[in-house]
Amino acid sequence: MKEKIHPKYFQTTATCACGAVHKIGSTKENIRVDICSACHPLFTGKQKLLDTEGRIEKFKKKYANVAPRKKKPKKKKKVAKAAAAPAKKKKKK
Repeated sequence: MKEKIHPKYFQTTATCACGAVHKIGSTKENIRVDICSACHPLFTGKQKLLDTEGRIEKFKKKYANVAPRKKKPKKKKKVAKAAAAPAKKKKKK
């Protein structure tokens, strides 16, 4: 390995928001995390709901005072005169 190119390696502690402390090795001295294996629903089997308001209610609340746009009337396409007029029949004599 080359010298003086690698970062310093520390034996440090990772502290979770739930209060759990884990001793780990890292290039940072102190680490704070929001969630760890002690409080993550995958490992504990208990689900925490952080968002009490649903997506639909949140959307309706956000756009409650917004008026919908008025649709513009569609313009009719112009048809070429030759295609619109029926072919003239020739009279037999």
